Amino acid sequence: MTHPDSRKRYAVVGNPIAHSRSPCIHEAFARQTGIALSYERILAPLDGFAATVREFFDQGGAGLNVTVPFKEQACALAGERLSDRARLAGAANTLWMRDGLLHGCNTDGVGLVDDLIRLGHSPAGRRVLLVGAGGAAKGVALPLIEAGCAALRIVNRTPARAAELGARLASQLPPMASRITAGGLDEAEGDWDIVVNASSSSLGGEPPALPAGIYADGALAYDMVYGSAETPFMRQAQAQGVRHRADGLGMLVGQAAASFAIWNGVAPETGPVLEALRRSLQDGA
Repeated sequence: MTHPDSRKRYAVVGNPIAHSRSPCIHEAFARQTGIALSYERILAPLDGFAATVREFFDQGGAGLNVTVPFKEQACALAGERLSDRARLAGAANTLWMRDGLLHGCNTDGVGLVDDLIRLGHSPAGRRVLLVGAGGAAKGVALPLIEAGCAALRIVNRTPARAAELGARLASQLPPMASRITAGGLDEAEGDWDIVVNASSSSLGGEPPALPAGIYADGALAYDMVYGSAETPFMRQAQAQGVRHRADGLGMLVGQAAASFAIWNGVAPETGPVLEALRRSLQDGA
């Protein structure tokens, strides 16, 4: 059975999903590139993700974005047909069919690195502190080290989880293993050029319990969470004199652009879309 609409059909699937800004982002990319598509939100039952994916593609769907809490299940559904980024993360946020088989990728890290470059803080040659060791951190760790950072330290409230992620990353890239270290939040000592908060602390209204004095001169404090005001992590950095601070809205647009490019073979411009989305966020839309 095929979908009656002649446009390519895409969607984002999650639970909850009503808050997702993916439709407006991809629709903006479509207008920019002249590609005819539709993009919708799909609320999948917590115990029905696989069936939702199967139904979507059986009805002629061209590509799916995947959000909380289904990224790990998406990875499992794609099996061996995963990008290295998705395999390391154990999570996929982008699915598509090729030759009748489901494929998966994780574009979160690409979105982060592209946004850091846009902000003038390319990871290349920089010392990067990654806060968190959950799904968000796993999605960005490999792209950060591949971007050429001089050092990557992963810290987490549970040090063993940080160590596990560091070991997995080192096994993926043995030549860069010496650049990768891990520890607890209280072991974040050093002068870091870029500090990325990939923990869920800001969602809970509190910054991560990081020691003072971890920011190098001119450092960037980057929170993967976004909102209409500065996050608790960003305010924590401001109190320590950090002038360069950013939230994750640019990463959101960047990962969407990477998904769009996988599906359509063309890379859209993120700048105008990000500006429009920021205005909408500040207006409370």
